Amino acid sequence: MKKNFLQSSIKDSLFTGLIALALFGPIVGLRTVAKNEILVVNPKWLVVAIIVIVCALGRFLTNLYVYKRDLKHGIQSSIGKSITNFLDTKGTQIALSAIIFSVVFPFLPFTDRYLMDIAIMMLTYIMLGWGLNIVIGLAGLLDLGYVAFYAVGAYSYALFAIHFGWSFWICLPIAGIFAAMFGVLLGFPVLRLRGDYLAIVTLAFGEMIRILLLNWYELTKGPDGLTGIPRPSFFGLPFKSFPEEGEQTFHIFFGLEYSPMQRIIFLYYLILVLALITNLFTIKIRRLPIGRAWEALREDEIACKSLGVNPRNTKLTAFAIGAMFGGFAGSFFATRQAFISPESFTFIESAIIVAIVVLGGMGSQTGVVLATVFLIGLIEVFRDFESYRMIAFGGAMVLIMIFRPRGILATRKPTITLHKKTEAVK
Repeated sequence: MKKNFLQSSIKDSLFTGLIALALFGPIVGLRTVAKNEILVVNPKWLVVAIIVIVCALGRFLTNLYVYKRDLKHGIQSSIGKSITNFLDTKGTQIALSAIIFSVVFPFLPFTDRYLMDIAIMMLTYIMLGWGLNIVIGLAGLLDLGYVAFYAVGAYSYALFAIHFGWSFWICLPIAGIFAAMFGVLLGFPVLRLRGDYLAIVTLAFGEMIRILLLNWYELTKGPDGLTGIPRPSFFGLPFKSFPEEGEQTFHIFFGLEYSPMQRIIFLYYLILVLALITNLFTIKIRRLPIGRAWEALREDEIACKSLGVNPRNTKLTAFAIGAMFGGFAGSFFATRQAFISPESFTFIESAIIVAIVVLGGMGSQTGVVLATVFLIGLIEVFRDFESYRMIAFGGAMVLIMIFRPRGILATRKPTITLHKKTEAVK
């Protein structure tokens, strides 16, 4: 039995190496360079050989030390269990510590502009992950076009702010409402579908929105994008270095010396507050009847129908609320960048958000945070290695799926637990 298993593992690893050679050979091994205005093939077979060996060896070790254990004892991730148990016992303290650290982060000695930008980006993805977690994690609906609601919120804010001069605080709820409306328009005709079919339709919807933004030049400026998007102000106090005559700015009002970091810090606290509101709303709504209906629908739709729960309306509410938070995040993205284009809302953005929710553990709010820190941090670490960044990204996701196939914090605890009443002994 052991000999047969070893032979099958070797064959499997060799087959994996052949697949890696077929995939990476043309992409990595055959590079073209211009020499004297002539394209010349510059092969990099050494790099291809290293990739093939790593893939084959990784497959062999996985079969030998992971799947073999699975046959005998089952895969047990002590790390994941320890993390889950630790969060169960110290969850409140950890959450409060994380919030305190987030509040004081801009004023720590090591914090600079680069770290602030990374923190803002992470908080944006955390908010998007928490919004999508309502759809995927709670309602069990696989949405691959979530970036469409992100785009609707961004363009709604940009168009109203540019053409009507409305402030960020007026456009923010409007962007969320428009995104929720698009969520209902998408969900109403397609929520009869399930699983892969629903994923394909939502993916198509996301691409439809991007193509619409790309071709509707009169409204969206197409590939040129929208520029000059107004930035938010601190209760009417803009962050300007040279104010106009009679204008009151943030640094003048508070008697401070102007610094570009003032606007960055304000944007950081803005997305932090929006993300915390999203998290608090999700936690509260899970305990309401609609939240319990989402979780019940995720587990067994037929049983929900037998209990009188309307699956269509329940799914629509999940789509609408998840899309609303995506619209809020989109409006923040537009005001932060002051420029948006359809290329900012490609499928890769949806893939990253879905990966954050799935890898973090569907339904887990804390898991979304951990997955965001891991994935976005990994992308930033390998930013200088542009050619190999996505390889490292994909490899990390494969490792997580091997050792924690249900996510980092893969727990499905009931929202409300019914405790058995004990009668007092007389």
